[in-house]
Amino acid sequence: MTRVCLLGDPDVNLTYELLSRETARDALATYDIEEPFANGLAVDTVSLGAAVSLLNDLNWYLVRFVSEALVREPSVSTHEWLSRDLAREVRDGAVPPEETDQRLKVFGLVDGRPVEPLYVRRTQGETPEYDLRDVDETVIVRVSETEFSG
Repeated sequence: MTRVCLLGDPDVNLTYELLSRETARDALATYDIEEPFANGLAVDTVSLGAAVSLLNDLNWYLVRFVSEALVREPSVSTHEWLSRDLAREVRDGAVPPEETDQRLKVFGLVDGRPVEPLYVRRTQGETPEYDLRDVDETVIVRVSETEFSG
């Protein structure tokens, strides 16, 4: 299963915004919705292609209410997420899965809520520690070259 996770903008209630609108509600109707993070929403899809397709279907809402759209594809990593852009590149074959682990966006978690990200580069298999503030844990997101350098 490929998991899609949407993190809401701080000033919106993401679940309300998505489920109160018919088109988004219909797109999510076949999925069991979970809340892995504060103001976050996650669903499991059958494949990376289905995950990217769902994000495309929800794009209008993503632009307005979502700060991050993440995908966790087990064939790439069981514990790290892919950004939406990187997930699309992997699906399209533009980036091989084994070449996705160098550029990272690391979020700290405080009381279940993601806080400011730290962009780091993994070198020799080592991930630099999150040091922007004290956090309960971290969430690692692999990002595309464009996202990392932009």
